[in-house]
Amino acid sequence: MYRVPPCPYFSICSSCDHGFWKKLPVVTLNSRLYETQQEEKSKPISRYSIPYKKDLPFDILELMEEIEVKIGFLPNIFKVLSYRPLEFRAFFAYYNAIYNKETGHLSRADKELIVMVTSQADRCLYNIVVHSAQYRMYSKNPVLADQVCMNWRKSDLSAREKAMLEFALAISQADDITDDHFRKLKVHGFTQEDAWDIAAIAAFYAMSNRLALFVSLVPNDEFYLMGRTSDVKEIMREPAAPKI
Repeated sequence: MYRVPPCPYFSICSSCDHGFWKKLPVVTLNSRLYETQQEEKSKPISRYSIPYKKDLPFDILELMEEIEVKIGFLPNIFKVLSYRPLEFRAFFAYYNAIYNKETGHLSRADKELIVMVTSQADRCLYNIVVHSAQYRMYSKNPVLADQVCMNWRKSDLSAREKAMLEFALAISQADDITDDHFRKLKVHGFTQEDAWDIAAIAAFYAMSNRLALFVSLVPNDEFYLMGRTSDVKEIMREPAAPKI
């Protein structure tokens, strides 16, 4: 039977038994897939309906329950993509292939920066909120994260990081890519393989941003708090990405 790839959000925290996650409310599962009473009465998280728990394929249901137990809430992207199980599996399979690979010179914080800045250009609230939260956690620098959200070009990012983001935006915005783009990356130590990694993440989130905008995907409130407390910093001392 097909098994959904490892949860990308497990890489946020390698020690989910304490700290910040204990303070998040654990949602009780019911027949109306992952909706609390408060959520049911509030603004919908998407223009498409959320499937009933009983109607989901077992592998997707199992993964979603595992995520919710681990981190205390279920990111809305999982709820919305479960509307189309085949696309759910394909989305997270490719995400894991490009994002959780253990080769290359991109750090977890680098990858989050790419998503943050390209999502800003696309005006995608969901991915800006989610990935700025994850950047705060990996960088352990909430001040810098807020600078990047406001104006990354005037932020305290390094020249290396800004060169990486210029290239990512060129990919995301479908610019003509020339040898000059690669030369600028090489100056800052990026290889041809690193360029592919940057491009793959930027291109994937160009798609993801447009899908999130199309379905009017709303970020979970919990993401706004991540990386802003000492508890989260304690958790992120030993980040670990799942193997693929």
